[in-house]
Amino acid sequence: MEINKSKGIIEAILFAAGREVKITELMLALEVSSEEIIKIVESMKEDYKNENRGLQIVSIEESYQLCTKQNYYEYLYTILDKRNKPNLSQAAIETLAIIAYNPKITRAEIEAIRGVNSDGTIYKLLDYNLIEETGKLDAPGRPSTYGVTSEFLRIFGFGNLNELPDLPRYKLDENRQIVIDEIIENKKAENNTKNNAENTIQEKQATKVKQEEQEAPMPKTGTSKQEN
Repeated sequence: MEINKSKGIIEAILFAAGREVKITELMLALEVSSEEIIKIVESMKEDYKNENRGLQIVSIEESYQLCTKQNYYEYLYTILDKRNKPNLSQAAIETLAIIAYNPKITRAEIEAIRGVNSDGTIYKLLDYNLIEETGKLDAPGRPSTYGVTSEFLRIFGFGNLNELPDLPRYKLDENRQIVIDEIIENKKAENNTKNNAENTIQEKQATKVKQEEQEAPMPKTGTSKQEN
């Protein structure tokens, strides 16, 4: 099929769909291989960029979506419904970041990291479609696990979770999960160190008091002789 015709078909599909379109769907429509689809779309991306168009094709995992360019947002904002933009608090951003780096994290684990209750924040992120339930943990109570959605990737400009910047503080395991057990253990170690220090001070104070009591002169007591 002619390359320009293929580009036109893909553009029409992405525009009409208004969502992420999987590579497999485009393969079925054009009857070509995934390699050919990727090659055509990458060429289309360059076309949009070089022609200074207001649109762009965003890669989201194994899908593509036709979107407006971010640098034109200020012009769109005056026309489109402003309520469509999520208003995220600092707590919501913190929780969202934790979930993004931990695709299968539970509510209890989120709260262990943040140190506060996160019920309301999680409900808000679910309502904004920035996170979703990813399953149930095989543990007592079968707690739900959470992960970010493709909407999160699209809004923040990531193609997949591998594009997230590295964390400077926390260790990640082979699944890019924060090693939460280590965080909890570190907190316990810090608390133990603090408690040990407090105990040491108390022991020193007790020892000092005992020494002072031992060094204090014994009180004199009178003696009486029993007369026969």
